[in-house]
Amino acid sequence: MRTTQSHKTVHVPGIGDVQLVKRTGAVRLRLSVSPRRGVTVTLPRAVPYAVAESFLLSRLQWVRNALLKQASVRQQALRNGRTAPVPEDPAELGRMRKAARAALVPRLREAAARYGFPFKGRVAIKNNISNWGSCSSKGNINLNIRLILLPEHLQDYIILHELCHLRHPDHGPGFHALLDSMLHGREQALRKELKSWHIL
Repeated sequence: MRTTQSHKTVHVPGIGDVQLVKRTGAVRLRLSVSPRRGVTVTLPRAVPYAVAESFLLSRLQWVRNALLKQASVRQQALRNGRTAPVPEDPAELGRMRKAARAALVPRLREAAARYGFPFKGRVAIKNNISNWGSCSSKGNINLNIRLILLPEHLQDYIILHELCHLRHPDHGPGFHALLDSMLHGREQALRKELKSWHIL
């Protein structure tokens, strides 16, 4: 068991190491299970670690189910060949990031001009496992480096998805209507196809 000012690691039999992380701004306990980061409990700084440990123990079955589901999804994706991993070597990762920026940024800006989005924000190429892309409240767009591993029609789907957030920050009816019109009625089919790909 290792403890720092804002972090503690506890070992749970059958699950492994669990990170207890105190964060400024956290208002409640939050439990998450990530393929890369593992099991994490986030808690406000004023909350004792013992409270987080009790919370974790009360949710162990949920954690086990989440881990089993993630393992199943990963194995299915590996069998289907629909995985999007990135290299661990920093030099190779740098080359992949450069290739992603060269391929994706011009296409995003071209799509913005073609569909009339007044995009003047920043485009960043991110290496994360939580999403394929995102659009900030300031109009900056993040694209996952793994997009270049997807078929081009799915790359275009994600690019248009993020551009639509410039007009509709949420996923309400207006957002889906706009995106579906740009995709000629194929939004649901493309969304379903994208779900068959697994970020590694």
